Amino acid sequence: MKAFASINAAYDRVFTPGQLSIGVVVPIENYETGSLPSMHRHLERVRLIEALGYQALWLRDVPLHVPSFGDAGQTYDPFAYLGYLAGQTHQIALGIASIALPLHHPVHVAKAAATIDQLSGGRLILGVASGDRFQEYPALGLDYEQRGAQFRAAFDYLRRAAESFPNLRDNSFGRLDGTVDVLPKPMGPRLPLLITGHSRQTLEWNAEHGDGWLYYPRNLHEQAQQIRQWRSAVEQFHDHDKPFLQPLYIDLAAADDALPQPIHLGFRLGLHRLVEYFEHLRAIGVNHVALNLRFNTGAVEATLEHLATHLLPQFHHPLQPDVST
Repeated sequence: MKAFASINAAYDRVFTPGQLSIGVVVPIENYETGSLPSMHRHLERVRLIEALGYQALWLRDVPLHVPSFGDAGQTYDPFAYLGYLAGQTHQIALGIASIALPLHHPVHVAKAAATIDQLSGGRLILGVASGDRFQEYPALGLDYEQRGAQFRAAFDYLRRAAESFPNLRDNSFGRLDGTVDVLPKPMGPRLPLLITGHSRQTLEWNAEHGDGWLYYPRNLHEQAQQIRQWRSAVEQFHDHDKPFLQPLYIDLAAADDALPQPIHLGFRLGLHRLVEYFEHLRAIGVNHVALNLRFNTGAVEATLEHLATHLLPQFHHPLQPDVST
């Protein structure tokens, strides 16, 4: 089994070949009946998932509230909020899934992301995407149909920004001529960039340039096929492997043996069935699952604790309590 590249502390800890780790999507609350979360007890719950041993927290980039889309994410600016959470946590990986690159100038993304990576001791994992909310593009004076090309340009800019006094020409976001630098630099050799979906690119382009693939939940047969295609594409360009991760919405039933019932991008099911499902995901090559409790009908804290006791220990080693604080 091929190793993954070493990029920063979070990437190296969260992703292990042949293993599956578990994170949680913020906001950690039920807001099934509306698109706006309350963010009630948000910091307390972030601290709780770290204390319980979940490997990562995940924020989303939603620049504008589009009611027809049905979900405004955590509502806070992802970089400002993640900087705040970096100062309130100690070990947990800080993930963004994902920054819509065409909607931001990449110099600001590079500077904000590297700042969080530095201040947190290498705990940033940056998902990137082309964006899928049409209404955001005209609001920012951008062409929705050009988002694929703009994604590539922004991605290239981010990669070059990690270099010392970079040279970058023929880029639609601007030119760097080696006389100016982008500071700070990431903790590792580069920012870990995980590509979401296809982002209007070929699978081969994503396998060559990205540091991992974040794809949507599919039935096990289809997901296994996607992962095989991903790893085959990675082999064309690299002598190391790259992780595959996915989100999963769950509504944890009170009865541990409750059979799965489909919900949006996930299941309502009992703990035992969830463990079995995760075993299947690990077997087909999923390296990380980001749990989303938006539709969970049970008490949030009790659900997190139940999963931490009975699910986390059976998979990638959970974080250990930070005894230094």
